[in-house]
Amino acid sequence: MESPTRRLGILVGGGPAPGINAVISAATIEARNQGFDVIGIQDGFRYLVRRDPSRLRPLAIDDVSRVHLLGGSILGTSRENPTASPEATRSVIETLKNAGITDLMTIGGDDTALSSRYVSEHSDGAIRSVHVPKTIDNDLPLPPHVPTFGFQTARHVGVELVRNLMEDARSTRRWYIVVAMGRKAGHLALGIGKAAGATLTIVAEECASAYVPFAAICDIVEGAIIKRRAMGRHFGVAVLAEGLIDKLDPAELAGLEDVERDEHGHVRFAEVDLARKVKAEVQGRFSERGLRVTITDKNVGYELRCADPIPFDAEYCRDLGYSAVRFLIGGGSGAMVSIQGGRLVPIPFDDLKEPETGKTKVRLVNINSEGFRVARAYMIRLEAEDFAHAAWVDRLADAANLTPGLFRQRCEYLVGSTQ
Repeated sequence: MESPTRRLGILVGGGPAPGINAVISAATIEARNQGFDVIGIQDGFRYLVRRDPSRLRPLAIDDVSRVHLLGGSILGTSRENPTASPEATRSVIETLKNAGITDLMTIGGDDTALSSRYVSEHSDGAIRSVHVPKTIDNDLPLPPHVPTFGFQTARHVGVELVRNLMEDARSTRRWYIVVAMGRKAGHLALGIGKAAGATLTIVAEECASAYVPFAAICDIVEGAIIKRRAMGRHFGVAVLAEGLIDKLDPAELAGLEDVERDEHGHVRFAEVDLARKVKAEVQGRFSERGLRVTITDKNVGYELRCADPIPFDAEYCRDLGYSAVRFLIGGGSGAMVSIQGGRLVPIPFDDLKEPETGKTKVRLVNINSEGFRVARAYMIRLEAEDFAHAAWVDRLADAANLTPGLFRQRCEYLVGSTQ
């Protein structure tokens, strides 16, 4: 008797990232060529948890053959959480089974990886699953030299934006406070700041304590502005990682904005305008001391997520989509695919999760790496040597319109506050 046709479902979860369509395209073409039916699942898990099969549609090679260079997602995306309850998980699995789906490919970040693992574990082997790591945050637990797809394009576009802001800052003698996306990890902020040659970059990973006071973030920015003023430069760009919001004390965070949370329980960082808050605080400090410093705030993130992929990500994503299907064909399930040294290396879901919480591990910026040390060396920040010579301290204090003693009292602690 002829074996039943395998049917591959493809869905996208989380925020967009450049290269999604290249993954969908490559996976669809390879699966079709290997005799699979392919079903595109619109808007992630959103309709599956509602047992609504109306957003499932067949994908043919002609549907996807030329979408690999396009930004966005032809299947849409959502942050719907199928792990929120046993009923939600059951609804997803039963809807997939009723649609005849035997294999599921999820494209997404850490939350989508967790959802894919749930489907694999709770379907009793009826649905094979494979996850393709996507996030411009670059924070999934891959080896240090392996980026998540979309990161390189997001950094590329982000660098162009920051370079333009730097030229505007120089021309108009102002400062920009730029917050770059990155919920848990500062890879994107650091990558943009370092490659663009921004004046200053701050990432959450360099803050050793569980929480960092909002005032301390402002102190670092203010210190950089003071140092630049002492050097005769009245302009610059400071890039802050969005993840700094997650390091704020919950009581202080609640005071900054009306905090909303998404389906996974995360604070909606878009509701907390860190750039504007830092701008207002730092500009106000200088104004109180009789100094006029013009600061403009800018959030960078949504401009990056749906950009057309640069050639690196277009090629990389075709490799990932193809490899994900080959993994399923080989009998694999319950893993995230990666390309290491030009070869497919599946990473089992069990290796991705934190033993204590069961959540997907997060790859943070390694502040002890050579790459971070180089980035740090080219920033303008107050350093220990800035307080070693009285004449320079006097000059810094004058730039801040403070007495040398008060300047030391306010700023010298910054030397030991981060690594």
